[in-house]
Amino acid sequence: AKLQAQKQEYKNLGHGGYDTITNEKEFFEISKKSDRVVCLFYIDTSFRCKIVDKHLTQLCEKHFETRFLRLNAEKSPFLTERLKIKVMPTILITKDSVVCDRIVGFEQLGNSDNFPTSLLEWRIAQSKVINYSGDLTRPPVEDVKEKKTMVQIQRNLRQEEFSSDSELDD
Repeated sequence: AKLQAQKQEYKNLGHGGYDTITNEKEFFEISKKSDRVVCLFYIDTSFRCKIVDKHLTQLCEKHFETRFLRLNAEKSPFLTERLKIKVMPTILITKDSVVCDRIVGFEQLGNSDNFPTSLLEWRIAQSKVINYSGDLTRPPVEDVKEKKTMVQIQRNLRQEEFSSDSELDD
């Protein structure tokens, strides 16, 4: 019964869903209430942000213990700047209201648009904010297939830079 109560409490806090928040204030309030938060900073024009969206939509249902959010970086320039977020998408992970990890772009996800949800789940699990039963020392896939070529998970390619001077200053 204790687990059931815990789950209900999480549900009341909005866990199990993937909500769009609109400002810094909401972000800080949620970080205070939920001890584990995974927040995607996105911009509408980025295709890669939509890819992350798709994966997080699946993970939020599976990981009730963690609060999943998305925040439009262009609508929260103060927070984006303060957290030094320069590449979209960036997944920011907080534990007990403290930023403990960030996943910037797809560099740690095989640098491919085709990475599986399990790889993102494994990467988020590295920061101990989701309950993970797999092996944390080894990614669930050795490499991500990019059309016909293989891309090593470890390889670093240049990220798409997020230019702050044009988009954010309306």
